[in-house]
Amino acid sequence: MPATSKRELRRGWTTGACACAAASAAFSALLDRRFREPVEISLPGGRTPRFPLARRRLEADVAEAGVVKDSGDDPDVTHGVTVVARLRPLPPGAGIVFRAGEGVGTVTLPGLPLPPGEPAINPAPRRMITRSLAAIAEAHGVSADVEVEISIPGGTEIAAKTMNGRLGIVGGLSVLGNTGVVIPYSCSAWVFSLHEAVDVARASGLDHLAATTGKTSEAGLQQLYHLPDLAMIDMGDFAGGLLKYLKRHPVSRLTLGGGFAKLAKLGAGALDLHSARSHVDLPWLAGLLGSLGASDAALAEASEATTALALLRLAQRDGLPLSDLVAERARAVAAELTGPGTAIEMLVFDRDGNLVGRAG
Repeated sequence: MPATSKRELRRGWTTGACACAAASAAFSALLDRRFREPVEISLPGGRTPRFPLARRRLEADVAEAGVVKDSGDDPDVTHGVTVVARLRPLPPGAGIVFRAGEGVGTVTLPGLPLPPGEPAINPAPRRMITRSLAAIAEAHGVSADVEVEISIPGGTEIAAKTMNGRLGIVGGLSVLGNTGVVIPYSCSAWVFSLHEAVDVARASGLDHLAATTGKTSEAGLQQLYHLPDLAMIDMGDFAGGLLKYLKRHPVSRLTLGGGFAKLAKLGAGALDLHSARSHVDLPWLAGLLGSLGASDAALAEASEATTALALLRLAQRDGLPLSDLVAERARAVAAELTGPGTAIEMLVFDRDGNLVGRAG
C-alpha cells in the first residue's frame, strides 16, 4: 500500500498583520488619492505578504481600508472578520496616534503591555503599523502624522468568546500578533491571553490563581474558593502554555481544576490536552489501579476499558482513590514545570461538577 502524507496545514495572518495592511493601504490613499491593491507589507520575520482589500473609502481628509482576516487552518474565532483602518491626518509633529473603533477593546486594568485607557492594539502590531506608515511617508517626502483608528465589525460579540472581559479589555477584541503569522493549531492567541491573565492578576496583587479546563470545573472550583474573576483563568487545553509562563512569573498559589480525563493526560505528561493532539493513556491508568491494590478481576476489567470514564467508575465501585492519585501525578507534572516558586493544588471533577480527586 503506498504511503500517504497529511496535507500541510495552511498558515494565516494575525489581526495585527491585517490591521497593518489596512492602515498601509489607507495611508497610501490619503497621500496618492487612490487605492493600490494588493497591498504588500513587511513582517518582522521577513515575509512580505500581499492582501486584497475588502473595503475602501476615500474622502477629503479620511481614508478607510479593510482586509478580511484569513487564519489559515487554525481554529481562530476571528477567522473571516474584516479588520478596518480609518486614517485621518493630524497636525505636523503629532506622530501616529492609535484609536479603538467599533469592535476593538480598551484596556481598563494594569498588568497588560498597554496602560489603562489605551486601545487594545498590542505593542507588536503598533510597531508593525508604525514602521510601515513611516516607510510610506518617507517615500512621499512627508512625515507620518496621522490618526489610526482600527475597528473590527462584530468584534464586540466575538470578544464574549474570549478572555478579554476577565483581562479588563472592554468593548471588543485585542489586535494581536508578534510575528504577523498564524501557525495552525498553535492557538497562539489563546496562549497569549493566558499570559496576559497572569500578568493582570499579579499586577492586581492577587496571590492565589485558579486555572480550569472548562466551565464545569470552573464552577466546581468556585464553589470551594469564591475567588474574584481576575483570579480565574480559562486554561482550556493549554496547560503547558500556562505552567511554563508561571515558572518565569510565579504566584504564591495555583489551583488547577479539570475533568478526570484531561488531568489524566496531564498526569501522564501531556501538556496539550486537546483530544486531537493527545490521548488518555489507558494502560497507564490501569497501572495506577494496580498500584492501588486493585484485584485481579478489576485489572482484567481495566484491560478491556476503552475510556477514562470506565476506569474511573471501576475505581469508584471498588473504593480505590484513583482520582486522588491522578491528581497527585498531575500536580507533580505541573510543579516540575512551574518550579518551587508556586505552590500547586490539583482538583479533579466529574462531569456533574462534583469534586472526586484532590492533591496538594
